[in-house]
Amino acid sequence: MISGETIDQITHFDGAGLSVVSLYLGRDPDRRDLRSLASRASSLLHEIRPMTEDSSLGREARLSLREDLERIEAELRDEPVKPGAVAIFSCSGRGFYEQVELPRRVRDRVMVDATPWVRPMLAVLDEFHRTCVLVVDGATARTWELHQGEIKGTSEVLDRSLRKPEYTDRYGKEERDRNESEGLRRHFRQVAGFLDSLYRNGRFELLVVGGHEHEIAALEANLSHRLRACVAGTFTIDPGGASVADVRASAEEIVDRYERDEERRWVAATLEKEAMGGLAAVGAERCLWAASVAAVQRLLVHDDTVVPGVVCDESGWLAESGDTCLVCAQPTRKTSDVLDELAEAVIDAGGTVEHVYAETPLQDHVVAAELRFPLPPKPGEDT
Repeated sequence: MISGETIDQITHFDGAGLSVVSLYLGRDPDRRDLRSLASRASSLLHEIRPMTEDSSLGREARLSLREDLERIEAELRDEPVKPGAVAIFSCSGRGFYEQVELPRRVRDRVMVDATPWVRPMLAVLDEFHRTCVLVVDGATARTWELHQGEIKGTSEVLDRSLRKPEYTDRYGKEERDRNESEGLRRHFRQVAGFLDSLYRNGRFELLVVGGHEHEIAALEANLSHRLRACVAGTFTIDPGGASVADVRASAEEIVDRYERDEERRWVAATLEKEAMGGLAAVGAERCLWAASVAAVQRLLVHDDTVVPGVVCDESGWLAESGDTCLVCAQPTRKTSDVLDELAEAVIDAGGTVEHVYAETPLQDHVVAAELRFPLPPKPGEDT
């Protein structure tokens, strides 16, 4: 799992005049025609190798790039092939090298820029809510944590009174039924209370519940309002015979469906807000300006579309083109993907970035944003 500290180190690294190589390689061991990671990396790095001889770059910059290519190829030479992807960020001249595992496959690609190209990495990680998976029956409840493509067991809640053989022999039928009914209600209240404690301690964002339908319903009746709002979905399974693989497959399907539905809701709400003249911006031009003035609360980006543009490192101004910053009149820096700079600016300003993989009208606009406040006019623009 990628730690928040590692993500923060990568997203905020600056080469201070030296370029950063960002390399992404998808990995799929089930593809028989898959070339080795080292071979595929070499093909990608060949595209940027001429830069190591580019006389327009300073000697330090050329040496740093050469060392980047050598180290990346060496690190991947014996890398095992396993599901997911690997992302590498390197700036040898500044002693910077990070290699991270991603839980989902991405397209092979490489980019050289003044800062790490983090948007493909953030797009993958954005999909993974920390999820509590619960499988419950009338006497037990087992929980797992599902996050970043990994699942691990966390705890088990057991009502031992419902397991005792004498429980059904000691009383008459009517009293037995009454006590059993009360025992079940107590059990489901206990499980609901346990889940509430986990949620209050920040242990999960989404809840997925599995089991027999009538027992799922009994548990849901005892959930607090805030926990019911966290339920991404339920699945039917026999708790006694469920394997971890079965639980994981069912939970991942539910979470994936939840993610796509959530994306559609966000896009619909943002486009409607913009159409009504509300606090929203649609399209690259307006969203780049909105991020330049720290007005973006939530940014929505379609898939992993790449848009070249410019950025002013002095004022933070972002645009699709322009040699001079409209805010401070300083020279701008060209970037291969201004949406990457846009996403980083939004995060730095305390906003959130959501990548949209569902089919929505956003694909016609590429980006849209919910705003904190109305956009001021651009410099030189009529008010």
